[in-house]
Order: sequence, then structure tokens, then C-alpha cells
Amino acid sequence: MQRREFLASSAISVAGAASILAADVPGKVVASERIRVGCIGTGGRAFSLVNSFSRNKNCEVVALADIDPGKFGAAVAAVEKNQGTKPQTVGDFRKLIDDKSLDAIVVGTPDHWHAIPTILACLAGKDVYVEKPDGHNIVEGQRMVAAMRKHGRVIQMGTQARSTERMRSAIEFLKSGALGNSLVARAWESSKQGSIGFPKDREPPEGVDYDMWLGPAPKQPFNPNRYHGRWRWFYDFGTGDLGNDGVHRLDMAAWALSAAGEANGDDPLGLPTTVSTGGGKWYFDDMQEWPDCLQVTYEYGGETPKLLTYEMRIWAPYSFLGESEGAAVYGDKGYIVIGNTNWKAYGPNNAVLAEGAGGNDEAEHVQNFLDCIKSRKRPNADLETVGHPSSLLCHIGNVASRVGRKLTFDAKTETFINDVEANALRTRPEYRKPWVLPEV
Repeated sequence: MQRREFLASSAISVAGAASILAADVPGKVVASERIRVGCIGTGGRAFSLVNSFSRNKNCEVVALADIDPGKFGAAVAAVEKNQGTKPQTVGDFRKLIDDKSLDAIVVGTPDHWHAIPTILACLAGKDVYVEKPDGHNIVEGQRMVAAMRKHGRVIQMGTQARSTERMRSAIEFLKSGALGNSLVARAWESSKQGSIGFPKDREPPEGVDYDMWLGPAPKQPFNPNRYHGRWRWFYDFGTGDLGNDGVHRLDMAAWALSAAGEANGDDPLGLPTTVSTGGGKWYFDDMQEWPDCLQVTYEYGGETPKLLTYEMRIWAPYSFLGESEGAAVYGDKGYIVIGNTNWKAYGPNNAVLAEGAGGNDEAEHVQNFLDCIKSRKRPNADLETVGHPSSLLCHIGNVASRVGRKLTFDAKTETFINDVEANALRTRPEYRKPWVLPEV
């Protein structure tokens, strides 16, 4: 589908919102220097992003898009409080894509709505900040990267730990070689979540454009479990907790394992050659489709083989290695445990070798993205080199879980070798028109 066809129904732009840019805003840089931003999504993670961007002195949140008008109130109030101006609101995100007054788009939508807005924004010459994981499936992530490359756009994925002093200091320590020969890493989620039960289907809330919310997913009745917050537990919309929280921990673990290997002269970690899983939906008796118990094993081939494991226990009321969610790297001289607010490295007899601390706030990540819009450098969680590879770990783990066997992965083509069933899960069986994946 061509962009002009896709945007045919969005001829009305939010250009009127650009008028607010003419005036100076207290605490902001002058209007001519501000980056003009439109945010797609206003609840949950999207609300946090609306806050972070509107607080930043270098940008102006000009417009918000959401299919649920009930979410606009809090988001508009936050923007007005943070920057002294009131953003425009629209129900159709395509109006933001087509608005030539906007420089960048922030995509804070559910997973099944990451790829299409990102690709369209690239085609429209806009830079993008997109929440994690990059897309709903492997092919979506590939198409997003292709659009970024072809149109020379800056895309930052929302794995905000990449921009924290906490992670930077941990990586610098690992590059010192203090852990020795490091061959194994692990990532985990051990924070308790609850059952979502079995609510009955019902009519969508008044005013909600439910058909657009479904987007490329199959048509199905409205259910509160397949909507705000809980959509992530269903195959059609989310990527389970592996793609929800696991992507952060896997990103940390893979980055740390690669840094430790670099200190020994190893080749860059790259992508795994095999993936296998154990577990399933064992604990909760509810509508969730994705596993609540899961272990994923990633093997890396080459001259210096490596092993990365991921463990999910979203029913556990306790932490692991002192962290409810975290990452660790093990070497022959010591190991490191990295949490959301600190890290600590241990040597023989568990003697503390080094430690560091810091938050996990996204403000630095937002600033890095805005800086790169101006410099045209790759951001800290650049989609091609960081965001998509980290998302792939989630996607291939989910595919292995669904087919129930060990898979061999070809990193060059991002396909599974000699496995038709697994390769069929690289994308949707069908994209519901008109919400097909745009060509680039």
C-alpha cells in the first residue's frame, strides 16, 4: 500500500497546532530551536512519554492522538502544566504523520501498533521514538529498519537503560576485563503479577474507535482483557512478558556479555545461532495466552561460543540474586549482577570488586533522541543496531515457545533454518485491511 493511499482519509492536518510554536514558552529554548513532536497514544507508557517530552526544554509537544478520547484529559493537562501550552488532540494518528509542522513522532501504542506508524513516519520524513519491542513480530521489525535506512531517519527504541549512568558505568567496568573469560549471561523477571480472570465480551466504551484499535489484528469482540494494559497477554496484540519486561533485561544482559567479551578480544556477540524454551501457561487460570513460566536458552556460535538464558516467573513474590528483575554475567574471575537501580560485581569468595548505582528514568533517553535529531548521529538505542536485535531475542524466543522445539536461527536473513512452521510465525497470517504493513 502506498503512503498516499494510506493517508487519503487524513487530509485534515493539525497544522493549526503549529501556531502555538510562535510564542516563547517559559523554560523552553526559543521557538525556532524547539523540536516539534506529535505523540501517538496517551495512556500507560505513552502517558509517561508525553510527560517526558513535554518537560524537555528542547521540544514542544504539539499534538496527541488516541482512539480513546477518555485518555486525553490527563495527558493534555500534563502537557499544559509542563510547557504552558495546550496540545491539539485527534483520534486518527495519520493526521500527525501527515502534518508537515511536526519533526518527530513518539509511538507509545500497544505492540501491534508500533510498526505501521513508525514506517509511515519514516516515509513522511519524520524521526521516531518508539516503545519496545520494535514491532509485533520479526517481519515488522525488519520493515521498520528498512524504512529507517531508506529514508535516513533517526529511530530510538524505548529501552531507556541504554542512556543511564548506571548502565554506562557497568559496561565500562565490564570492558576492563575484571570478570575474566565470560561465557554465560542470564536475564530474569521474578516480580509477581495477578490473574486477569475471564470477563465477558461487551460493547466498547463510548467514544472509543475500537475498529482502529484492532488495526491489523483480526476482527473480534471487545473484551476489557484485550484492551488497556492487558492486551499484552494475547497473541494478536502483544508479545507476552518476554517482549514487555524481558526485552529490557535481555538488552542489558546481551550488552553486558558483549562488553565482557570485548575485554578478552572476542568478536561482537551478534545474534544467537539457536534458541530453545521450556515452560508454558502453568500458573494462572485466566484468559492469558502467553506463558507465565518460561525459560529461554540462546546459544551463540563462532570462535567464542556464549550462552544467554532468560527466566520468567511472573507469579513469584520474591527476588532473585537480590533483584526482582535483572541481568548477570559470569566470568572465570567474577560475576556481575545488574538491577534497575544498581549493579555490583563479585570476585572469588564473593568479595565485592566494584559497584554502581543510578536510576532508570527515561529523561536521558529522550534527551539523547532529541540530540540525535539535530546531530543525525545514531541514538543510544538505535533501532538497527540495538533496538531490533534486542527485540529479535524476544520474538525468536516466543516463536520457539509456540512451536515447542529447539530452532536454528540464520542471523543474516532473520529466518529459522528448515522450519516452515516457525517461519510462518515471523509475521501475521494476514493483516486486516486497510492496516497492511506499508512497503518502503
